[in-house]
Amino acid sequence: MNSNSLTQYLDLYAHHREAIDARAPEAFNRLRPAASEALRRAARLPRKGDEGYARTDMAAMFAPDFGINIMRVPAPVDVAASLRCDVPNISTLMGVVAGDEFRPTATLQRNLPDGVRLMSLAEAARREPQLVEAYLGRLSADGDAPVQLNTLLAQDGVLLHVAAGVQCDKPLQLINIFNAGVPSMAVRRVLVVLERGASASLLVCDHSQRSDVDYLASEVTEIFLAPGAALDYCHLEESTPRTARSAALFAALDADSRLGLNGTTLTCGATRNSYAIHLYAPGAEARVAGMVIGSDAQHTDNDILVCHHAPRCHSSQLFKYILDDDASGAFRGLIRVDHGAAFTGAYQTNRNLLASTRATMHTEPQLEIYCDEVKCGHGATTGQLDPQALFYMRTRGIPEAEARMMLMQAFMADVIDTVTLPTLHDRLRMLVERRLSGDRRGCGDCAAACTNSLQ
Repeated sequence: MNSNSLTQYLDLYAHHREAIDARAPEAFNRLRPAASEALRRAARLPRKGDEGYARTDMAAMFAPDFGINIMRVPAPVDVAASLRCDVPNISTLMGVVAGDEFRPTATLQRNLPDGVRLMSLAEAARREPQLVEAYLGRLSADGDAPVQLNTLLAQDGVLLHVAAGVQCDKPLQLINIFNAGVPSMAVRRVLVVLERGASASLLVCDHSQRSDVDYLASEVTEIFLAPGAALDYCHLEESTPRTARSAALFAALDADSRLGLNGTTLTCGATRNSYAIHLYAPGAEARVAGMVIGSDAQHTDNDILVCHHAPRCHSSQLFKYILDDDASGAFRGLIRVDHGAAFTGAYQTNRNLLASTRATMHTEPQLEIYCDEVKCGHGATTGQLDPQALFYMRTRGIPEAEARMMLMQAFMADVIDTVTLPTLHDRLRMLVERRLSGDRRGCGDCAAACTNSLQ
């Protein structure tokens, strides 16, 4: 294999362009020439030490020879195995993404409210090509090399569209599943469009059902919120040490719109999440939160950019990491306030707890302010458990292991509290409790059946 991991994908597209384009909507194909040119200019994927990639080597992440489902062969997957857990059930309208193929459940098809569409992008492109053409690729066009590579190779994806004024009260859910028996790469796209005054909640879960196979997920999400729209978006990653993930999320917020975003990584191999959120009109608000629990040699990198382009907008960032064993983490958060964005309120907090002397954390909180009359702040800390608190709990008869777990649960409580959906809040709290207790089971390992079903 060529030492430049990008070359193998450019060669792959060059050799299979006709097959890739023939099995994708024109809305995807029109984006590929610009993506190809951007990749050739970049010459390589980012490496550790590059700007914004201080601790994550994307070239190494993409270097293995992963198989890509160019011919759109239906992926073998035990969907039922990903619908089981031993935590409080959450009733959702669900779609499953097997590899990179969207499969709506029968429940979703029967119960989706009027004015709400959750479907494959290929189907959406056939039914309403003008909608997909208007939005797909608009935010990600200037993305970095991993984003451009996703654009070059993507053949389908998922569309969530909520019509003007529609309040989707029941949460929507996407479950991304890996189950192939050979090393595989899934190229996933998600497009979310909420029209004026619409609202919805979306939960996205990443799972790998096999721990003995190497997987790579390349994911790009674009979110458009019209004036007065509100979206709660929660992502939960529970994969395996042999699963890598490169995910980029872009969001454009119009006047008085609201985005609540929570990203949680409980188990993974190597994960890179990047967020680019733009507040374009007065009154827009973005609340971005995330947490990471890392152990063994797990690596998780979160890179957040929040740009205030208009006055009277508000944003907050809260990210926390607990790292044990040889785990490593990275956080880079940038708040940018443009000229004319007066009366901005923007705050950023990163707190990290190292439970092992071998664990490492790299943090870069940043502010760029180009106007007056703003209230902005940021801060970052990295430390260990409070020995006095631990001693106090042990003197009250609490075993050390239990005391440590209780302190770590308390450390993560305010991140969990950013999840506004009560049932999801409880589910996330118990998943974190289970993870901190050392229980590494994935969703497919337990015997309890969820209320969700394919019927």
